[in-house]
Amino acid sequence: MTTTIFALSSGAPPAGVAVVRISGPEAGAALIALCGSLPKSRRATLRTLRKGDGVELDRALVLWMPGPGTATGEDCAELHLHGGRAVVASVESALAALPGLRHAAAGDFTRRAFANGAIDLAEAEGLADLLSAETELQRRSALAMAGGAFSREIARWRDDVLRLSARIEAALDFSDEGEVGEGLPDGFAPACMELAEDLREWLQRPRAEPLREGFRVVLAGPPNAGKSTLFNKLIEKEAAITAAEPGTTRDVLTASVALDGIPFTFVDTAGLREEGAGEIERVGIARAIAAAQEADLVLWLGPEGQGPEGRGTSGGILWEVSAQVDRSDLKPKSPGAHCVSAHTGEGMPRLRSALVDHARKTLPLPGEVALTARQHRFLEDCRVGIEAAARQDDPLLAAEDLRFARAALDRLTGRSGTEDMLDALFGRFCIGK
Repeated sequence: MTTTIFALSSGAPPAGVAVVRISGPEAGAALIALCGSLPKSRRATLRTLRKGDGVELDRALVLWMPGPGTATGEDCAELHLHGGRAVVASVESALAALPGLRHAAAGDFTRRAFANGAIDLAEAEGLADLLSAETELQRRSALAMAGGAFSREIARWRDDVLRLSARIEAALDFSDEGEVGEGLPDGFAPACMELAEDLREWLQRPRAEPLREGFRVVLAGPPNAGKSTLFNKLIEKEAAITAAEPGTTRDVLTASVALDGIPFTFVDTAGLREEGAGEIERVGIARAIAAAQEADLVLWLGPEGQGPEGRGTSGGILWEVSAQVDRSDLKPKSPGAHCVSAHTGEGMPRLRSALVDHARKTLPLPGEVALTARQHRFLEDCRVGIEAAARQDDPLLAAEDLRFARAALDRLTGRSGTEDMLDALFGRFCIGK
């Protein structure tokens, strides 16, 4: 039997109001135990909450929401308490003492919503991103996913695949014995290719990883090229130690900031040199090279034309940067390079503006759905299956390719999947969500 869960779903006390959520078959019984009777459905009611021995716990607004039309798809209740620590602790203690109730684990409420069909897996992933959103761009993209924009597209694609499958099955059912494999229905291949092209357009959209983790910009170059000073200037914080001594930076240092609402992760790295580095510094250099290979953009502060190119999600682009233009002995780079001075501020507005403009082109538009690596993989599997079906001459093989495509779409929404993947997803949620 499904247990009934409860948890504090608002911010940690003390607060003006504390909301305790209850979900499960004993939610109604829990309300009766605390306040004597069930209030009217979906109407906030002021009630006195008491323990089993009659001791008053709090006077609170109580909401009773019978399933399945609830956030979790099962009976739910909410207690809107005074937000003191002692009040919350006493109410949670009283709930824990009731039979069939337990404290919720991280993601329990959302997992129940998924299990009961209130949301699908794509919407759950969007909700997880919405809870962790730190910029307006992240919020709007996550809200589109959580609101079902991608799920509606998946449903449309699945209907299209089912219609194509029905045409194949009809051809098989009504074919004369011995004629199976004689060819596909008229217009079948063009219909498949039209659907595959629709999927291809979605696959070419900007990805979710740079949006979720921040557009990754790695500062690379030889020792004393001004990387750490520029790093501090970009993040507007003295996070990296700067000194004239070569090899001061020996490890990868990261900082996440938002510039004009665009999430960035800036990475300061050890100076790249082949001679004079100690054992610890050599480890730092190896990490610097690895960081550059995973970058969305590399700012190269070394000799022109000698920088490593990144291989990150957005394709790995390298920009030449002269970071110490205030020095008279600096060898100038070509006109296309960014010339800045972190000390005087010269060129910094132009560099920041260029970074924002470049990142904005690689990130989804405001409110546009962005696909995660998992979603991209299964959508690509679906496209491959549909294109394979279009190339078949045998209806039996085409039907099998379409079943493969349909299975990929089912994995997108969680109709089929592994428990390990579900555990990882719902583990991202806080307790009470």
